[in-house]
Amino acid sequence: MGFLDNYEDVATRIKRFWATYPTGRIETNVLDFNAEKGFVLIQCKVWRDIEDLHPAGTDMAFGNVQTYNVGMKKWFVEDTATSAIGRAIGLVLGSDTRPTLQNMEQVEKVDSQIVKASEETPDYWTTNFDPQADGIPTMKSAVAEIATGLGGTLVPAAPRCPHGAMVWKEGQAKTGKAWGGYFCTERLKANQCPPDWHTLGSDGQWGRQ
Repeated sequence: MGFLDNYEDVATRIKRFWATYPTGRIETNVLDFNAEKGFVLIQCKVWRDIEDLHPAGTDMAFGNVQTYNVGMKKWFVEDTATSAIGRAIGLVLGSDTRPTLQNMEQVEKVDSQIVKASEETPDYWTTNFDPQADGIPTMKSAVAEIATGLGGTLVPAAPRCPHGAMVWKEGQAKTGKAWGGYFCTERLKANQCPPDWHTLGSDGQWGRQ
């Protein structure tokens, strides 16, 4: 049994997500891309229900074309997007192995592959250089940036009432005070469940009253 046998394929993880949350939503965004230097940073957001205001999970994937073999270089953006989706879904579904099979296959390729440098195209993975002076992002610096400001987050599921998942709403009262909470989706007001009120803290985060 190889070490890759312990990791779940992204396609399998996506199927598991739709089976668990058939009304869910998956959205990807390119946060940073440089075709000349060959890197991309992609964010994926996942909602348990398409009507939920906030995503249930958010995660990132960083792709560098230099880590791909010749046949896969032109697909490195798509592959990075797939990795971001797999990681975000893993947060929501819960997984012992947050990296996907595709993530670990890429690690195995980089570890075993020797990339030859040329004068026209230096090998940034084996050549000593100053990232700040040359303006070249490294995997280490990208991971550090994600860890400090863009790390994966898991948002608690929206509360439920007898009428289904409650919907988040927020606004500002005439007094200027912000209000927010989860509301029942029952259309007949007389039958609606009481709101689940939240207050806005000094840290800018909502908390249940």
